[in-house]
Amino acid sequence: MHWYTDVLKRYIDFSGRSRRQEFWMFALINIAVSIVVGIIDTALGAGSILSGLYSLAILLPALGLGARRLHDTNKSALFLLLYLIPLLGWIALIVLFAIEGDAQPNQYGPNPKLAV
Repeated sequence: MHWYTDVLKRYIDFSGRSRRQEFWMFALINIAVSIVVGIIDTALGAGSILSGLYSLAILLPALGLGARRLHDTNKSALFLLLYLIPLLGWIALIVLFAIEGDAQPNQYGPNPKLAV
């Protein structure tokens, strides 16, 4: 669970680098929480109010994590704009998020694997 809370603690931190493990564990936990919130929404008959509020609350931490993950691969956070291109942009981002980060320090900071 610390993968999720660590990202929330760095709420609007768009600098530095994040490991693949941090990114994908956050994504997994975020999907699980989204499903639970969706089930609660349905049980309460609230439409999708809670799901919308959760999505809005998690937007900035998720974008910050995405930017840090791209920094780990020595890419600019501007690559997050690929989200705006349906399907092809999403696939490109998944590939960028999945590749291994630079082993050496880059312009965005030291290797996060060595800091652990």
